[in-house]
Amino acid sequence: MMTKAFAVLVFAGAALLAAAGGASAQQGVWSIITRPMFHRMLSHRGDSGCEGAFYTYDAFIEAASKFPGFGTTGDDETRKRELAAFFGQTSHETTDPPYYGRGPIQLTHDYNYRKAGRALGLDLLGNPDLVSTDPVVAFKTAIWFWMTPQSPKPSCHAVMTGGWAPSAVDRAAGRLPGYGLTTNIINGGQECGTGQGTDGAKDRVGYYKRYCDMLRVGYGDNMACKNQKPYGGG
Repeated sequence: MMTKAFAVLVFAGAALLAAAGGASAQQGVWSIITRPMFHRMLSHRGDSGCEGAFYTYDAFIEAASKFPGFGTTGDDETRKRELAAFFGQTSHETTDPPYYGRGPIQLTHDYNYRKAGRALGLDLLGNPDLVSTDPVVAFKTAIWFWMTPQSPKPSCHAVMTGGWAPSAVDRAAGRLPGYGLTTNIINGGQECGTGQGTDGAKDRVGYYKRYCDMLRVGYGDNMACKNQKPYGGG
């Protein structure tokens, strides 16, 4: 028979577990990017020349749920800044895309479709149009790219959440943690290391700052990549 003292301990432990579970549930991406916030951030989704109307809130949330660390790593400020960075980059990529590709981060090249397909359990190499016809798949490929390091490049996720530390080589190349490095990872060969700042890179920063302001979080350091040497191969 359970003693009264033991019963109290059991119920107290259960209460703590329930509370922890509730707190964990509140850490989902949806607790920061609510439906109203999503539509405020992407208020021009349906405009001419913008692919945004294809990317729905429900598709984003479903895709994000498959990547437990995405938008859930670190403190509240870190989480908000990562999500602002993700939407800053994807907003630029889907507004008059600057090169050929599919999805919110404009997936290109056979090897990326092969890698993404393997990671997601989909034949994206054989059927790449899945990325342009299924919004959940589209968001999954973007979040997969965001979360996955591709040597020598770290993942955008690690950069924005403090999970990456620059090497001596990175420091010499000006590659430091911050939003600017995510631009370098995504399209550094075209937009970084100019010393002036390209229109594309400036556009990315503009989106990022807008979303940080909406989420009421600071921008952090190193927003631009104009003084960063691109990684080999761009």
